[in-house]
Amino acid sequence: MFRTLVLSLAFSAAVLAQNATVAGRFHVERPTLHNLGFEWSIQGDANRNATVSVQYRAAGESQWKNGMPLLRIGGENVYRRRENLDYFVPQGFAGSILNVKEGTEYECKFQLTDPDGATGTASHTVKVKTRTEPMPSTEGRTLHVYPADYQGERIEPSFTGILQAYYGAGLGDWTVVWERRAKPGDTLLVHTGLYKPERLNYVDPMMAPFDGSLSLTLKGTREKPITIKAAGDGEVIFDGAGNHRMFDVMASQYHIFDGITIRNTDVGIFAGQKEVIGAVGLAVKNCRFENVGFGIWTEYAGSSDFYIADNLILGRDDRFRLIGWGGPSRYPGGPSWASPGAFGSHEMVSYYGIKVYGPGHVIARNSVAYFHDAISISTYGTPESDPDRRASSIDIYNNDMHMLNDDYIETDGGVHNIRVYNNRGTNATHGGYSAQPMFGGPVYFIRNTLYNVPSGVAFKFDAHPAGVYAFHNTIIGEHLSGPVSNSHFRNNLFLGRDTPGRGIMRQTHGTSEYSYDYNGYRPNRGAKDQFTFGAPAKGQTLYEPRREDMKTFETLAAYQAGSGQDRHSIEVDFDIFEGLVPPDHTQRHKVYHAMDLNFRLKPGAKAVDAGVVIPAVNEDFKGKAPDLGALEVGAEPIRYGPRWLTWQPFYR
Repeated sequence: MFRTLVLSLAFSAAVLAQNATVAGRFHVERPTLHNLGFEWSIQGDANRNATVSVQYRAAGESQWKNGMPLLRIGGENVYRRRENLDYFVPQGFAGSILNVKEGTEYECKFQLTDPDGATGTASHTVKVKTRTEPMPSTEGRTLHVYPADYQGERIEPSFTGILQAYYGAGLGDWTVVWERRAKPGDTLLVHTGLYKPERLNYVDPMMAPFDGSLSLTLKGTREKPITIKAAGDGEVIFDGAGNHRMFDVMASQYHIFDGITIRNTDVGIFAGQKEVIGAVGLAVKNCRFENVGFGIWTEYAGSSDFYIADNLILGRDDRFRLIGWGGPSRYPGGPSWASPGAFGSHEMVSYYGIKVYGPGHVIARNSVAYFHDAISISTYGTPESDPDRRASSIDIYNNDMHMLNDDYIETDGGVHNIRVYNNRGTNATHGGYSAQPMFGGPVYFIRNTLYNVPSGVAFKFDAHPAGVYAFHNTIIGEHLSGPVSNSHFRNNLFLGRDTPGRGIMRQTHGTSEYSYDYNGYRPNRGAKDQFTFGAPAKGQTLYEPRREDMKTFETLAAYQAGSGQDRHSIEVDFDIFEGLVPPDHTQRHKVYHAMDLNFRLKPGAKAVDAGVVIPAVNEDFKGKAPDLGALEVGAEPIRYGPRWLTWQPFYR
């Protein structure tokens, strides 16, 4: 009896030790202009009942504000066997303080609590300052750059072409003799004209080498960047004449490209190769990319703190019909909508508008069209162990995307604190907003719109991603997703297009951590199985959904009762909008234009005041409660695309 009691007490102590939390390293991620990211590793908490509360205030303020609690992560298996990807998310917490002011210092307070006990340092108070938009230095020289055929009067010091001003480069063999390099803080003021390297000319007056690529390797600083800026006396055009790369900046630090046009090249700006080298502090703003295969591209884990904003980026793909890249559907549980050639055989001539890896990037207010994908994080693979060398703390917001042969935005290699918000996507063949996969998260999808994705894959969750928040998105189409772990949906609108034989929602889960509520659904007419749901038992962390485990429901009420999810969600129809109709599901190649679409809710519609309050996301709601969907009645309209662009680039 005594021995039994001792063993029982020992077993209870072991269980308590596993359930108690041991606080580990607290990591502050690179701040962006409007968001702050944090990670906190732990051990224990086997029953996952520990929490981390978040408060913050601007320096000098006395009143604390509540942020969203950090997301409990850990134990999720992220994998895709055919590429040998097999990753387990480390135990911990991660999350963001959202919607803060740029150039402002914040005091941020975090408190870890666990009913089973917490040891180690269980509270942290840190100060973090948000960044500001990169600007040219006022302390450096101004170097005036002119095209080779310029005949007028020059402002001194003057140079012919970028490379002469940047390196002091000469002609022929002397192009690599760099004796008079630009210095941190210098501005290369580029005057109007056509800058077109004659790459097969041994003594090209642009000093370009045989491949016609302008390689820029110098190092500016955050306070003294090297700036390449249009002078303002007319358009500045860099024409690659069909070369592979126009600018190669993958060894550079703190460069700004401002107001130039790049065209007729495979890669506009190449900024990093995986496991080789990449750029730091690259800023590309107010630029135009035309007839390019790739706009801006880095795959390097150490590429950091990019600012890519207010650019117009146009690829080479079909402008007049929506054509996918073909092949059968491989989305788990998804309908076989795409037999080979269903959308036409597509030869890829443009790949990504913007693709990045590494921490701290801001991708904002760009207009991107006619690519395979508009904006992406590199799929990359297993994240680096160093938190400063992986895709975390990345903001993608207020971008306008049109005519993509795959997806609008791919967060596919993201690790922690990827923020995707206030974006507009119109016409994408295969998917809308993708996490394929996410390595723990959270990834935030907030106030994005989606229109005309024929596949029905509004959120493409593939390769078993972990850690997803979706708040206030307006989706005109179905939500058909593969297994995802630790996903949480609030205040979204999903309106079906009456696609024959297809329900409005199919969602499967890889662990028992998930929650769906306060959403609005418009079921597809004529479909029997509107809601399909599969999830493991409570506490299960490794689960592969099986067909026999899937539950189907014909109505929202039946789904609510059978799944326990979406208890406060409602059915809606297109009459909630001021004027919006669904895309024609029988016309798969048809092109729609964002300026013809009105996503605004009618005052008093069912979706108005039907949401729930989320700290730092929607506390500025206008009525009795937040509205569902991307656009709050009475709020300022969301502006998409470059601030300088006064005309609509994707309209007829």
